[in-house]
Amino acid sequence: MSHPVVSKEEWLAARRDLLVKEKELTRARDRLNEARRALPWEPVAEDYVFDAPSGPKSLSELFGKCSQLIVYHFMLAPDWEEGCTGCSFLADHIDGAVIHLKHADANFVAVSRAPLEKIEAYKKRMGWKFPWVSSNGNEFNFDYRVSFRDEDIASGTITYNYRDMPAEEGLNEMPGFSIFVKGEDGKIYHSYSTYARGAEETLGTMMMLDLVPKGRNEEEIMDWVRRHDQYEDQPKAAAACCH
Repeated sequence: MSHPVVSKEEWLAARRDLLVKEKELTRARDRLNEARRALPWEPVAEDYVFDAPSGPKSLSELFGKCSQLIVYHFMLAPDWEEGCTGCSFLADHIDGAVIHLKHADANFVAVSRAPLEKIEAYKKRMGWKFPWVSSNGNEFNFDYRVSFRDEDIASGTITYNYRDMPAEEGLNEMPGFSIFVKGEDGKIYHSYSTYARGAEETLGTMMMLDLVPKGRNEEEIMDWVRRHDQYEDQPKAAAACCH
């Protein structure tokens, strides 16, 4: 790599200048997080029922003993044989976090439209332990704007990430996070959802790569990412599917 090389004194001066900008970003992020927590809640009218390994589970039951629930909308459609590459990359970051989330009063679960047996097979292949349930048979994915019916795609426009966008043939699944909370009245509320690159800060690998000189080293977002069992001797994909 061709890069400027300077004395220690010059390096320290440049680093201190950058630290000022980093502190500005940290304070701005703190303000953004505060504004996110202050968002109003909307009541969840339906206690959706999901297929889980231990039997049917309602949305309320997915909270476990916690008052908050983090749902990751994992792209795995009923007719897919394996999960989205980008969603799989994100899922690699989850298992180590689950115990810490629970101790901070937040449960985690992944939700996909694929039938449970297909979810379980892919989960076993990838070696993951986090809870993952199927929304096959309910309207959860459609209500939270991460799945789209063929007629939605045929219309030419879908609503995703709070805006209308052109529909692409075959792109019936999209990723995202949705956050739910149990109020003191015992009812379930939807507090927040984020889509597309809104989930990026949950990706510890990306955050670490942002520290190194080559950065993410990509021509197109996440074009280097593979499922973790497909890195060896695999051809370069055109792009990951979770843009």
